[in-house]
Amino acid sequence: MSSNNVNSPNMKLEVVLFGVSDVDRAKAFYENLGWRFDIDIAEGDFRGVQITPPNSEASIIFGKGVTPNNPSSAHSLVLAVDNLDVAREDLIARGVNVSEVFHYAGGPFNNAVENPRVGGRDPQGRSYFSFASFEDPDGNLWLLQEIQTRPGSRVWNSTQTRDMDVATLANLLSETAEYHDRYEKTHAEHHWWDWYAPYLSARQNGSSPEESAAAADRYMEEVFPVLSR
Repeated sequence: MSSNNVNSPNMKLEVVLFGVSDVDRAKAFYENLGWRFDIDIAEGDFRGVQITPPNSEASIIFGKGVTPNNPSSAHSLVLAVDNLDVAREDLIARGVNVSEVFHYAGGPFNNAVENPRVGGRDPQGRSYFSFASFEDPDGNLWLLQEIQTRPGSRVWNSTQTRDMDVATLANLLSETAEYHDRYEKTHAEHHWWDWYAPYLSARQNGSSPEESAAAADRYMEEVFPVLSR
């Protein structure tokens, strides 16, 4: 079987669905994690809630009628993090019961050996090998996996950072203009596109409007010193 993906169509993991016993409780739990709330749809006996982890292109959906009756808990849903310690501290500060850092005795996700989890980080400090875990109120298990570097074979070649339709792009440009207007009123004359570029880059990489505006302000201050009025 060929592994050549040059001519393969784009296939992105979009959503993971799992069951919960109390939709409102689950919704509150994930929003408390700082995850983005997307939509809550209720129609007849159906209710679906979509929430997205920070900077993730894949979302989760849970609710009533989104999975077969009496589903078992989802196991080992994996969240990639740049810094495991920072991620743990953030969750703990939000009241989440997070495990201590561990690694797998037989390598990542190998539960076939006796006592598969070993306390502490991977002794060799390798990406993909250090973990922590937590559960939501329904026992759905999440793993935090620290990934600081990725092999070249695991990075997709792409000329696009994200597909965006015309309406979405128009809304983003309108938002950018709004935030730039605030900057323009308090700073000396400058090229608008120099401020737009870092703002749009930050937004496409998952930053909030406020974070993106701050990034654009820093860029202008560092690269194109623009005096305040």
